[in-house]
Amino acid sequence: MSRFAIQRHFATFQPLLALNQAIQASGLEPRLITLVEMRASQINGCGYCLDMHSKDARAAGETEQRLYLLPAWREADCYAERERAALAWCEALTRLDGHDSVSDALYVEASAHFDERELVHLTLLVTAINSWNRINLAARTPAGRYKPAAH
Repeated sequence: MSRFAIQRHFATFQPLLALNQAIQASGLEPRLITLVEMRASQINGCGYCLDMHSKDARAAGETEQRLYLLPAWREADCYAERERAALAWCEALTRLDGHDSVSDALYVEASAHFDERELVHLTLLVTAINSWNRINLAARTPAGRYKPAAH
């Protein structure tokens, strides 16, 4: 069954693309952004986004080990405390298991590593990648063809 092609509706997706550009310019570390995008995409099972973000991460110098260990980040010591706080925030906002998914304890932990402005940007990052995951899953965008831009 044929689904809609995102490229054909490029103009429609401009607000989401603008949000992505704002997040990239927000001051959040590019490496942290990629880890969050990868983790949300893993949870949501978005092959296209996993293909894209893993290739971009490698092109930007991210290590294979950190990409491979991402699903088990709690057991791996290769992630900084700030990255761990971001990944926990990402998982809570992506899974949304109920009203208390984003607990006060998690907010306090995230706030220890991100100021309010950064936490807003991190929240928008998680919101944006979850939107892209859902769009690509709805469109059934095939994985494996993405080519990273030159870094």
